[in-house]
Amino acid sequence: MAEISSDVIRGYNDTMILCILYDKPSYGYEISKEIRRITDSKYIIKETTLYSAFTRMEKNGYIVSFTDDVLSGGKKRTYYRITDEGKEYYREKCEEWDLTRDVIGRFIKRGN
Repeated sequence: MAEISSDVIRGYNDTMILCILYDKPSYGYEISKEIRRITDSKYIIKETTLYSAFTRMEKNGYIVSFTDDVLSGGKKRTYYRITDEGKEYYREKCEEWDLTRDVIGRFIKRGN
């Protein structure tokens, strides 16, 4: 079975993270577990990649972080929440993916 190249998926880490945050705030470990679950373990995001994405997206105004011990049952954790700008960026990245998939799909030969 082919593996997903980190070069290919790198541009869509933000999309995956924002998708998970779209409906509710979450924290790093839970987000990485959800990415693994959704992809049936075909993609496992590295911790450094995840936290670099958090830093970049927070700097760009796509997410905000906050510390909460109520959501986590008493443990202080840093949670992330998507912003309105993040929702717009997510929609743009989804449109970009549709275009990318269409273009690359024209070069995929099946049944060779």
